[in-house]
Amino acid sequence: MFGCQGDGLRVRSWFTLISGLVECLGFAGAVFGWASLVFVLKNEGYFSSLCVNTTINGTAVEDCSRQDEQFSLIFTIASFMNNFLTLPNGFLFDRFGTTVARLLGISVYSTGMLLIAFSTTASSILLFPALSFISVGGILFLMTNIQVGNLFGTHRSTIITLYNGAFDSSSAVFLIIKLLFEDGVSLRGCFLFMACCSVIHLFRTFVLMPRTHIPYPLPENYTYGINCGGTQDYTIAKVEEKNIQTSQAEEEEAFTETSPQGQNTSKMERSFKSCFLSWFFLWHLLWLSVMQLRHYLFIGTLNPMLNHLTAGDPSLVSRYTNAFAFTQLCGILCAPWNGLLMDRHKGKQREPGQSEQEADLKAAILSLSLTALQCVLFSVCAATPILPLQYLTFILQVLNRSFLYGGNAAFISVAFPSVHFGKLYGTVMALSAVVSLLQYPCFALIKGTLGGDPLYVNIGLTVLSLLAFVNPLYVYLHCRRQATQRRAAKKTSSS
Repeated sequence: MFGCQGDGLRVRSWFTLISGLVECLGFAGAVFGWASLVFVLKNEGYFSSLCVNTTINGTAVEDCSRQDEQFSLIFTIASFMNNFLTLPNGFLFDRFGTTVARLLGISVYSTGMLLIAFSTTASSILLFPALSFISVGGILFLMTNIQVGNLFGTHRSTIITLYNGAFDSSSAVFLIIKLLFEDGVSLRGCFLFMACCSVIHLFRTFVLMPRTHIPYPLPENYTYGINCGGTQDYTIAKVEEKNIQTSQAEEEEAFTETSPQGQNTSKMERSFKSCFLSWFFLWHLLWLSVMQLRHYLFIGTLNPMLNHLTAGDPSLVSRYTNAFAFTQLCGILCAPWNGLLMDRHKGKQREPGQSEQEADLKAAILSLSLTALQCVLFSVCAATPILPLQYLTFILQVLNRSFLYGGNAAFISVAFPSVHFGKLYGTVMALSAVVSLLQYPCFALIKGTLGGDPLYVNIGLTVLSLLAFVNPLYVYLHCRRQATQRRAAKKTSSS
């Protein structure tokens, strides 16, 4: 077993990083490969009893709109649970630490896999809890791995976005299951294998992960994991982390505001309540919610949309479904670029009087703006009813989704105290989940009033996506205000 001091800690850190990437890449975000799994489930006959024969223009056709509604509802609930339960999971993670959070995630995830493995067409209803369990367990894997970025100092944002990219790319897992299914491997066999892989997660939990948390910045002689004689217990780690945060609060002013009486309110701003009620949090919530709604509706309605654009040609639907799933593999390649954008100022000399946090926020402006622009472009392509153009839509979607979730976690880590990361990350994901529930009425509107044509809903969502630019604009104005205050203070002191 590796030591935990000096070079040994670096080796362990890299081993933890790589194994965590494998875990996120192979399991965490599998639920977002839903379009591939739906193709398999339809072939297996899940909810097929909801299809009815009808006549259109004198031609007898099979109407499976109610079946599509059930699949859309399953994804809506699963994606909602993925985000909404991040709130209690965040509190759980902050309060009880890594081991407890991961054991819960492993249990829930394995249960979801087993439910699908033993489901049948007669028990299609099991898909509802199964996908939700897989979703919740996957986000716990991601949440407990994000802290590994704290081990890499100046590359922290890059590592965080890399993990989120791996989470996005793991949606290709259901594509692999689809390809195996087409080669004769049973659906039950695939999901039983996925459930058995929980042994890997348990190994990482007890051997390669800390029992509590990885603080930031790392204290001297910090140790973690098994067989590390100097491993800090929960109380000592918490006390040390609190001291670190206190010293940061004295140094950093970027997040500190001034009261009407001109008094510094730094201590109040360090509380969870003040972070939650800040404009930073509100505009970031808007930024995440509008873009996430756009992505969730696209993923949840991809299969019926492709059926609409291909006039129901199953070979074309399969080809475009595979193309979409293959592009998801690129998420892990796209996400680190966002982290590099946010870390590009590291190692450079800061402006006189500028805190590290203010430099981090200034660096985040380009990332936030570029992510919003990507979403608008992706939405425009998705709204255009030209089938070959959807290849470009798939590329823009995976690029934007990688930037979105990596940027979300990285921004929270730099804009707010790290002691509140789990709670704030969980809160923003939970509240954005409430907004994401709008995807189901949008789907019902498309299948009902609009007769299966999503054009007008797509146009509306494109316009809504423009609201995402409010967040980088506010951060820009905040940083400019801070710079003005520094210059004014410098002139006052010199005079």
